[in-house]
Amino acid sequence: MYWRSFVPGALNPATAFPAPDHQRGLALRVLPPNTMRMTQSTPSNLTHHFLIAMPHMADPRFDHSLIYLCEHSDQGAMGLVVNQPSDLNLTDLLEQLEPELDVAAGQQCPVFNGGPVDRERGFVLHRGPHQWESSLDLGPLQLTTSRDILADMARGHGPSEALITLGYAGWGAGQLEQELADNVWLSCPADHHILFALPSAERLGAAARSLGIDWALLTSQAGHA
Repeated sequence: MYWRSFVPGALNPATAFPAPDHQRGLALRVLPPNTMRMTQSTPSNLTHHFLIAMPHMADPRFDHSLIYLCEHSDQGAMGLVVNQPSDLNLTDLLEQLEPELDVAAGQQCPVFNGGPVDRERGFVLHRGPHQWESSLDLGPLQLTTSRDILADMARGHGPSEALITLGYAGWGAGQLEQELADNVWLSCPADHHILFALPSAERLGAAARSLGIDWALLTSQAGHA
């Protein structure tokens, strides 16, 4: 039930922080083999891109999802759903970590359902300096898994732009490439304004518009197909 990084060696049990008990999830793995199992590999590297779930998405866990891809290689891919807020917020997480610590005024933030894999694992996707104990430099952004960042966020000393998730989305080698070839997802370069500045309900439509697509019209057409 600890927040643990998918990056080998990044876990520090002394600093990892637990998710609420009812959020406990699965062991680290990619999506189950029977869930849109694909093998063909075609696209180039899509790290720091958005994945936009098409309206005909068959997996209800990703219906109307916008995913930020943290890593994509020939070994697979890992990303975070960034537009599906959970019922939790920063205060709920800190109640298990430092119950005496109050969240400062203006510092409250939601916790997102980051994906169906390992829902007990927490991630903070953020901009700013790499200064917490377990942080991974993604290039344009940072991904932090140690609990020290939550305490700093509560005190108002955290990154100015951040998004907290429980769980993540994972693909095995070739799986995402085949899903893209099958038109399960659209992809576009990630936009920091969409990721951090827009309300979560507006992010999917904004990402689609960056491709010149009217998401509402696309959804309507799919409903009449």
